[in-house]
Amino acid sequence: MPTPSSLSVNRDYLKSLPGVVRILQLISGAGFWITIASNQYGGSIHFALFVVVFFWLLTLVIYFLTLLDKQELVPIIGGESWVLANVIYDAMATALHLAAVGIMIDKTNSYSYCNVATYTLYCLYNAYMAATIFACLCSLFYLISAIYFSYKKCKGSQTVI
Repeated sequence: MPTPSSLSVNRDYLKSLPGVVRILQLISGAGFWITIASNQYGGSIHFALFVVVFFWLLTLVIYFLTLLDKQELVPIIGGESWVLANVIYDAMATALHLAAVGIMIDKTNSYSYCNVATYTLYCLYNAYMAATIFACLCSLFYLISAIYFSYKKCKGSQTVI
């Protein structure tokens, strides 16, 4: 029997919908910020990059806290409030990622002139298009997670799985 201070992996969480969706959020978020950070960017893309890196880091923390069943260590929002905290977190992440999608769509459109085969100069269109797709996927995964946790909260569940 494990002691309260020992770490054990919650294998059920790895196979559950919220566990899989969190992994997809991390993968698509990493794809988004790596695509942007590895290319030239400026202006409003700083906000989009801030949003995605901020929520990527928080998602990483939430994933490992839930994976290790250590939610009760988080003051105020841990324990019995963990499902509600996840609903609020995922709703905020969805809204701000949708704002990042809007920014990326605008920036992609502003570079659409160089998306022709005969254009030979360096163009950010393809990088911004890839980042826009990653941002859309990220928003979708946060929305799925928000809906799932809202359903769990409405059913009166206190657990993530």
